[in-house]
Amino acid sequence: MTWLWAIIVGLVLGLIAKAIIPGKQQIPLWLTVIFGMLGSVLGNWVATGIGVNDTKGIDWIRHVLQLAGAIVIVAVGDRLWVSMRDRKKHAA
Repeated sequence: MTWLWAIIVGLVLGLIAKAIIPGKQQIPLWLTVIFGMLGSVLGNWVATGIGVNDTKGIDWIRHVLQLAGAIVIVAVGDRLWVSMRDRKKHAA
């Protein structure tokens, strides 16, 4: 069940990140989910580092950090994806 939640959270965070980032991202949906999952892990890591990973009630700071991590990873990952695809086109 943990993996199912990780995939759902990754999908939601990845799609929100794609909606926030200006312009059109060219990464496929499966990569959006993976980047969203990585952003969630990054946000959790930062939240643990600053001591806000487990608070009373809803962990809003942790969730914002997860979204910020997803935004960064989706933005960087999209640029890498585009550059790799362009490199393949020019090599062929």
